Amino acid sequence: MSRPAAVTARPAASRAQLAGAARWALVGSALVTLALYVTPGLQFVARPLLYLSTLVHEMGHGVGALLGGGKWIDFHLFADGSGYATTATARGDDFGRALTCAAGLVGPAVAAAAFMAMGLRARLARWALGATGVFFALSLVFWVRGSFGLAFVAIVAATCLGIAWFASDEVARVALLFFATQLALSVYSRGDYLFEDYVDGQMSDGQRVASDAQAMADALGMTYWFWGLVCAAFSAAVLAFAVWLYVRPPRAA
Repeated sequence: MSRPAAVTARPAASRAQLAGAARWALVGSALVTLALYVTPGLQFVARPLLYLSTLVHEMGHGVGALLGGGKWIDFHLFADGSGYATTATARGDDFGRALTCAAGLVGPAVAAAAFMAMGLRARLARWALGATGVFFALSLVFWVRGSFGLAFVAIVAATCLGIAWFASDEVARVALLFFATQLALSVYSRGDYLFEDYVDGQMSDGQRVASDAQAMADALGMTYWFWGLVCAAFSAAVLAFAVWLYVRPPRAA
């Protein structure tokens, strides 16, 4: 009878070790992020991180348009950190238009939560980076336009694919969680956009255009701050769930 007890004890210890490694990888990525922002001389690194959050936000619009049955025409990224995705929905398709707007607002949080969940397993993190790199590589062909956007997305795609192909499982996990940390941070550092009705737009020669929250209100009713609050609450919920996956104790075998 003692032999089965020993067999069941080993998987429990393995789960605890895996959970501990995942937690330390997440804490490490958060500490590295903090160091980048507070260490003198390293603030220049924050600019590519800004590009990254804009990239995921705008590509969220594109993916949302495709999921809603619309079209994703192109994506542009600019050196000042701004960008836009051109999408099209059927005339009168208010739900599709609202889904396209909402997907950009909650896209960084959903991507961060998904990456955190996949970061629980080092090998799965490698596959996640590979899939992300392939998606960005395909976007270069189908949607990304403009020299700056093409260059930056190509660098991101090559980085993801390089880590997925050449790095160890643990390095892939840390890289994925670092990516997730940046996206989670952008949800709050740029959260004021959720509660704006009009913004300056690149597509309108600097003129004021409706924000995503205002566009949702125009399509579905209510007010821009109501939809901003809904998107903020949804983003907070998915991020909280992802963090809970890390802090919960491992289940016994």
